[in-house]
Amino acid sequence: MGDGDESIEEAVAARRERLRALKAAQQLLNTPDDDGETTREDEDKEAENLNMKFRNYLPHDKQLQEGKLAPPVLPQFDDPVAVAPPVSEKNEDPFLNIAPKKPNWDLRRDVQKKLDKLERRTQKAIYKLMEEQEKEKQSTEENSGNIAEDGN
Repeated sequence: MGDGDESIEEAVAARRERLRALKAAQQLLNTPDDDGETTREDEDKEAENLNMKFRNYLPHDKQLQEGKLAPPVLPQFDDPVAVAPPVSEKNEDPFLNIAPKKPNWDLRRDVQKKLDKLERRTQKAIYKLMEEQEKEKQSTEENSGNIAEDGN
């Protein structure tokens, strides 16, 4: 416990010294100076020693141009979005498929069987028409051939 008491006493002594130093500094600041001219000279010297820093402005005065700061260098980093290739997933969001892709998709689905039957019938009808045209052609050729033989 003797060591603890000594450290507390040392801390108290150090605090007293700091308080005395603060009081002395405060008294120096509060006491008015008799020489008003010295403060003006000090202010002029401070104004001459004033360092101006320009970041975005380039002054025309050559003395002030010395205070122009170099533009800051931004750190380079890799964009994690650009580096990683996009993951292609076959799982589509079900909310994207709410609206139909074409407005008549349900009509096509319902009528598709009927359209298939009609397509088959149409193909058969076209085939029959072609056969009839071929028969007519052949009959006209036979008739023209018979007429030509009769004419000789």
